[in-house]
Amino acid sequence: MTAASTRPRVALTLGDPAGVGPELGAMLLAVATNLHKAEVYILADASELDEACARAGVTVALSDVPTPGFATLLDDGTAPTEPIELGVISEAAGLRAMHQLRRAVALANAGKIDAIVFTPLNKTSLHMGGMDQEDELRWFAKQLDFTGTTSELNILDGLWTSRVTSHVAIKDVAERVTEAAVTAAIQLLHGVLSDSGIAAPRIGVAALNPHNGENGLFGREEIDEIAPGVVAAQDLGIDVSGPFPSDTIFLARHKFDGIVTQYHDQGQIAMKLLGFDGGVTVQGGLPIVVATPAHGTAFDIVGTGKVNLASTQNAFDVAVAVAGRGPV
Repeated sequence: MTAASTRPRVALTLGDPAGVGPELGAMLLAVATNLHKAEVYILADASELDEACARAGVTVALSDVPTPGFATLLDDGTAPTEPIELGVISEAAGLRAMHQLRRAVALANAGKIDAIVFTPLNKTSLHMGGMDQEDELRWFAKQLDFTGTTSELNILDGLWTSRVTSHVAIKDVAERVTEAAVTAAIQLLHGVLSDSGIAAPRIGVAALNPHNGENGLFGREEIDEIAPGVVAAQDLGIDVSGPFPSDTIFLARHKFDGIVTQYHDQGQIAMKLLGFDGGVTVQGGLPIVVATPAHGTAFDIVGTGKVNLASTQNAFDVAVAVAGRGPV
């Protein structure tokens, strides 16, 4: 956010055009208070926004210049000439989603925005459209020329989680759980929690093995890597404790502002059971805030009016809050 600006500048992409993303974007923009919280730049063509509004049954207030209560549409005249089939994985959908993500990154690299919010994407369509990285986080890091520590963070009801490993096969997890990786995941979560406005974040760390490894009986990662990683973070002044058994740490979630898990499903299963609607994913560690709803493209309910705005609204609010305080 520039010194002259009083509101964070947010680029909004409408996600996979075959899914619920466009209607979620339109619904988000139709909430008048959102357009007072931030300068919102919509990356879509007018025809795409019109279709999204029609599907969602809403209207969006637009202005050519940033104005409280209005969004700014950045139409570059590239809408596909052939309609993209709804509810279907396709190269065409992936190409269109990728085009708008690239535009968002270009704005970030030019210093013209403070945050990116994208509505749900489909990973298969993205890969068909040219995304070579294992996930959006790695893609954003490459496009932003960022080589530091990153992690996908998940947020629900004030609880944040980060991961030591993420989109990798289970067979590869143990070798990637190292003291340095654990410390880096703790540091990253602590930094983002601080940027979100929590003055002294409390962080818990999950074990990898059953029963916290049972003193080495079920594996030594807790002894050799995780505990030393926690101590190293404590030496940096971070309020962190653990490791704790992964099957009970979320029962004690009220004790923490954030939990570091060791692999993707260890945290995701718990978070989605705690509440599927409302969850947010933040691409943590990047030089710009990037947030998205934690759910997918929901092909089965496209255009039915059943879509829930909660996760997209929360993603927008997190992006605005963190961007308003400075770099992630």
